[in-house]
Amino acid sequence: MLFKSLSFVLLFMILGLKMSGQESMRDTLDGKLDASEFLKSVHGFLPLPQIITEPALGSFGLGIAPVFIKPNSAATSESYVQPTITAGIVGYTANKSWFTGLFRTEALADYGLKYRVGALYASINLDLYRELPIVGEKKFSFNFQTVPVFASITKRLGNSNIYAGFQYTLLYTKVDPLFDLSNLSEEIQTAAFETVQSNPGLLIEYDGRDNFFTPNKGNLVRLQYRVSAEWTGSDFYYQNIEFTGYQFFKLGNNLVSGFRAHYIGQLGDAPFFLLPSVNMRGVPAARYQGTQIGVFETEQRYDFNLRWSGVVFGGMATALSKRESFADADLIYNYGVGFRYLLARQFGLRMGVDLAGSNENFGYYLTFGSAWN
Repeated sequence: MLFKSLSFVLLFMILGLKMSGQESMRDTLDGKLDASEFLKSVHGFLPLPQIITEPALGSFGLGIAPVFIKPNSAATSESYVQPTITAGIVGYTANKSWFTGLFRTEALADYGLKYRVGALYASINLDLYRELPIVGEKKFSFNFQTVPVFASITKRLGNSNIYAGFQYTLLYTKVDPLFDLSNLSEEIQTAAFETVQSNPGLLIEYDGRDNFFTPNKGNLVRLQYRVSAEWTGSDFYYQNIEFTGYQFFKLGNNLVSGFRAHYIGQLGDAPFFLLPSVNMRGVPAARYQGTQIGVFETEQRYDFNLRWSGVVFGGMATALSKRESFADADLIYNYGVGFRYLLARQFGLRMGVDLAGSNENFGYYLTFGSAWN
């Protein structure tokens, strides 16, 4: 996606549910605000208001995302299985971007299968940055009308937590430059102003986390390969290989230490807007692009009690162009603090707010589950 949006429940709205007859919003364990039984009683439906905080989209927007969360019947106290999640979204942002979409992910434990499917229609106003001779870095503003459709299916290998399978993305994009084309960078291909990308690929994943939403321990390792070529139905030829790794440690009863490593390498000649980019809190989407992206980030969460937690996080990244080496690349960094509230104990779902800074930017983020999700 060309943007990030994070969900947030309006806590003051739910906190007002103190009347009799609203026991479903209270946890039987501690009597505190909790949506677990409410989610189960209405078959997992929660109409989440959306506050969109992505700096690249104007730092503010509103939307609505009906989300269905259904516990997996195959889950036991010894064996965690992710719930089925079905979500829709419609939103509008301060820089006049808008979008609507659907998404579903499910684990079919009886067959050892997992699948993800989704589709989006969006009109996104976004700034991209390029280095020009003599001038230096220059901002180029675009409107992207885009329709991505994606799907993946993986099969469990034996009795392990390893899944392998296939994925596919179909992307139609129409680009409208919002500037004088006489100032166009050579790296921005006019042939990419209206394109179709058809990207089949392979996916292998190990998921040993104890929770899909906000993990306390365990790890996730994912390796993906995608190809775009004439034989796949694409207008451009390129290949992407991507590695993602998360590791979570629970240190004592109150501290959760998390680490994230992410690498994307691209070969070929992709459309300028599909170059990989750095994705970290505090860094605007697509602000730093390159043919190789490396990210390392850590987040430390301290649980003050069952419900409330504080987090601190920070990381570094590089974005290399074809002509750069790691020694020449600028260091991109982020840092920040936040808080979490355990809103659905039986699902392990925490929500909250993060404040994040980076080299040149600052942003606030409203998180649903892990910020790395």
